[in-house]
Amino acid sequence: MEALVLVVHVLAAVAIIGLVLIQQGKGADAGASFGGGASQTVFGSQGGGSFFGKLTAVFALVFFITSFGLAFFASEQAKTVSGGLEYVPNASQVEETVDMPEIDAGESSANQDIPSVD
Repeated sequence: MEALVLVVHVLAAVAIIGLVLIQQGKGADAGASFGGGASQTVFGSQGGGSFFGKLTAVFALVFFITSFGLAFFASEQAKTVSGGLEYVPNASQVEETVDMPEIDAGESSANQDIPSVD
Protein backbone atom coordinates (compact mmCIF):
# COMPACT_ATOMS: atom_id res chain seq x y z
CA MET A 1 0.00 0.00 0.00
CA GLU A 2 2.83 2.35 0.86
CA ALA A 3 4.47 1.71 -2.51
CA LEU A 4 1.24 2.58 -4.33
CA VAL A 5 0.88 5.86 -2.41
CA LEU A 6 4.53 6.66 -3.16
CA VAL A 7 4.04 6.06 -6.90
CA VAL A 8 0.92 8.27 -6.96
CA HIS A 9 2.83 10.92 -5.00
CA VAL A 10 5.71 10.99 -7.50
CA LEU A 11 3.34 11.04 -10.49
CA ALA A 12 1.38 13.93 -8.97
CA ALA A 13 4.62 15.85 -8.39
CA VAL A 14 5.72 15.33 -12.00
CA ALA A 15 2.26 16.33 -13.26
CA ILE A 16 2.32 19.54 -11.22
CA ILE A 17 5.75 20.43 -12.59
CA GLY A 18 4.61 19.73 -16.15
CA LEU A 19 1.39 21.70 -15.81
CA VAL A 20 3.15 24.71 -14.31
CA LEU A 21 5.68 24.72 -17.15
CA ILE A 22 2.93 24.46 -19.79
CA GLN A 23 0.91 27.41 -18.44
CA GLN A 24 1.41 30.87 -19.85
CA GLY A 25 2.67 33.70 -17.72
CA LYS A 26 0.66 36.82 -16.83
CA GLY A 27 2.41 38.90 -19.46
CA ALA A 28 1.49 36.55 -22.30
CA ASP A 29 -2.09 37.87 -22.43
CA ALA A 30 -1.06 41.39 -23.42
CA GLY A 31 -0.78 40.50 -27.14
CA ALA A 32 -4.16 38.79 -27.19
CA SER A 33 -6.06 42.07 -27.01
CA PHE A 34 -4.44 43.18 -30.29
CA GLY A 35 -5.42 40.05 -32.19
CA GLY A 36 -2.68 37.70 -31.11
CA GLY A 37 -4.42 34.64 -32.57
CA ALA A 38 -6.16 33.50 -29.39
CA SER A 39 -9.23 32.42 -31.34
CA GLN A 40 -7.22 29.63 -32.95
CA THR A 41 -6.37 27.86 -29.71
CA VAL A 42 -7.68 24.43 -28.74
CA PHE A 43 -9.40 25.74 -25.59
CA GLY A 44 -11.18 28.67 -27.28
CA SER A 45 -10.63 32.42 -27.02
CA GLN A 46 -10.42 32.24 -23.21
CA GLY A 47 -7.34 30.08 -23.55
CA GLY A 48 -6.42 27.11 -21.43
CA GLY A 49 -5.56 29.09 -18.33
CA SER A 50 -8.55 28.13 -16.26
CA PHE A 51 -8.43 24.49 -17.41
CA PHE A 52 -4.73 24.10 -16.56
CA GLY A 53 -5.23 26.02 -13.32
CA LYS A 54 -8.00 23.68 -12.19
CA LEU A 55 -6.01 20.62 -13.25
CA THR A 56 -2.99 21.91 -11.30
CA ALA A 57 -5.19 22.42 -8.24
CA VAL A 58 -6.47 18.83 -8.51
CA PHE A 59 -2.95 17.43 -8.72
CA ALA A 60 -1.86 19.66 -5.82
CA LEU A 61 -4.70 18.23 -3.73
CA VAL A 62 -3.63 14.68 -4.65
CA PHE A 63 -0.03 15.59 -3.76
CA PHE A 64 -1.02 16.89 -0.31
CA ILE A 65 -3.23 13.87 0.43
CA THR A 66 -0.46 11.46 -0.54
CA SER A 67 1.99 13.49 1.57
CA PHE A 68 -0.24 12.98 4.61
CA GLY A 69 -0.58 9.30 3.72
CA LEU A 70 3.18 8.84 3.54
CA ALA A 71 3.59 10.68 6.85
CA PHE A 72 1.04 8.31 8.40
CA PHE A 73 2.90 5.26 7.08
CA ALA A 74 6.20 6.63 8.40
CA SER A 75 4.74 7.26 11.86
CA GLU A 76 3.26 3.76 12.00
CA GLN A 77 6.59 2.30 10.98
CA ALA A 78 8.37 4.33 13.67
CA LYS A 79 5.93 3.02 16.30
CA THR A 80 6.67 -0.58 15.39
CA VAL A 81 10.43 -0.03 15.45
CA SER A 82 10.42 1.73 18.83
CA GLY A 83 7.86 -0.68 20.28
CA GLY A 84 10.59 -3.02 21.49
CA LEU A 85 12.31 -0.26 23.46
CA GLU A 86 9.50 0.54 25.87
CA TYR A 87 11.12 -1.26 28.84
CA VAL A 88 14.49 0.12 29.89
CA PRO A 89 15.86 -1.38 33.13
CA ASN A 90 17.41 0.87 35.76
CA ALA A 91 20.93 0.45 37.13
CA SER A 92 19.92 -1.83 40.01
CA GLN A 93 18.21 -4.29 37.64
CA VAL A 94 21.16 -4.67 35.31
CA GLU A 95 23.33 -7.60 36.30
CA GLU A 96 27.02 -7.23 35.76
CA THR A 97 28.33 -9.61 33.15
CA VAL A 98 31.87 -8.29 32.87
CA ASP A 99 34.25 -8.75 35.78
CA MET A 100 36.36 -5.68 36.29
CA PRO A 101 39.94 -6.30 37.41
CA GLU A 102 40.66 -5.14 40.91
CA ILE A 103 43.50 -2.73 41.50
CA ASP A 104 46.05 -3.92 44.00
CA ALA A 105 46.19 -1.41 46.83
CA GLY A 106 49.81 -2.34 47.58
CA GLU A 107 51.19 -0.71 44.42
CA SER A 108 52.63 2.74 44.66
CA SER A 109 50.61 5.55 43.20
CA ALA A 110 53.50 6.52 40.91
CA ASN A 111 53.12 3.29 38.91
CA GLN A 112 49.36 3.63 38.42
CA ASP A 113 47.65 5.48 35.56
CA ILE A 114 44.66 6.24 37.76
CA PRO A 115 45.18 8.90 40.41
CA SER A 116 44.30 7.99 43.95
CA VAL A 117 41.22 9.41 45.64
CA ASP A 118 42.91 10.00 49.04
